[in-house]
Amino acid sequence: MTTVLLVIHLLVAVVLIGVVLVQRSEGGALGIGGSGGGGGGFMSGRGTANLLTRATAILAAVFMVTSLGLALLHTRERAPTSILDDRGVTDQPAADTAAPAAPAVPLAK
Repeated sequence: MTTVLLVIHLLVAVVLIGVVLVQRSEGGALGIGGSGGGGGGFMSGRGTANLLTRATAILAAVFMVTSLGLALLHTRERAPTSILDDRGVTDQPAADTAAPAAPAVPLAK
């Protein structure tokens, strides 16, 4: 489930970037965009702006929903832990980790 949601999230992110880059500039401080623009096209400038604005809003909403979904899935897959539970101190005595003693070999006479 997480993999499917992650793939959808990445596709929405790429499409959202593309839609934002296709939109016309509002002018900005550089004075290179906005007021001028090519002649007729498939749609009028106003219709394209409305379509791209609506598409951006929908894609942004889907992006937010998939982001929240991924976050919720991640927190449910991971078991909650506490720092106090993992102090490194155990109630049981440590096991003797020394190597066992070698068997005694009788000395030759």
